[in-house]
Amino acid sequence: MKKFLLLAALVLSGAAAHAQTKAQLEGIWEGYDGEWSHVSHQLIALAEATPADKYAWRPAPGVRSVSEVYMHIAIANFYLLSVTGPKMPADLTSGDIEKTVTAKADVTGWLKRSLDAVKTARAQLKPGDLQRKVRIGGKETTVDAMYLRIIIHDNEHMGQLIAYARMNGIVPPWSQAGPAQKD
Repeated sequence: MKKFLLLAALVLSGAAAHAQTKAQLEGIWEGYDGEWSHVSHQLIALAEATPADKYAWRPAPGVRSVSEVYMHIAIANFYLLSVTGPKMPADLTSGDIEKTVTAKADVTGWLKRSLDAVKTARAQLKPGDLQRKVRIGGKETTVDAMYLRIIIHDNEHMGQLIAYARMNGIVPPWSQAGPAQKD
């Protein structure tokens, strides 16, 4: 009986620790949707934490500026998603929008729209949709592979934006000392 009570106490304390960790990490390791939520929250938090006057900053001539990186993410999200079926936004008409949309409010608006478009489209998938074949760049792949490309691409540029932020003395909100952060 003692062993059973000890085992039960260990299981319950482990479950409580897991629940706390889960709450702290909100979605990490919970499949695509959890990871998408995590990277989306971080991209938005970093975009909002970056002062408007830093959106034109670039580390060197010929390298994307802060606003250009965020717009690149938004445009890529919409394009890669369109390969799976949803249409490109009607107001995404210019090939140079990455360079012409530079105001913080406009950039964050495009970013949020693109992140939400991916989340919404994925939520509407039906069983079997992920294995549907699509074509990109003259090659055949699956819808699942396209969603994987989208999340990897966003995380890749998240790393770039963290470096940009740190070079400008901006601490990512989830890295700041203080009470436990949501993300």
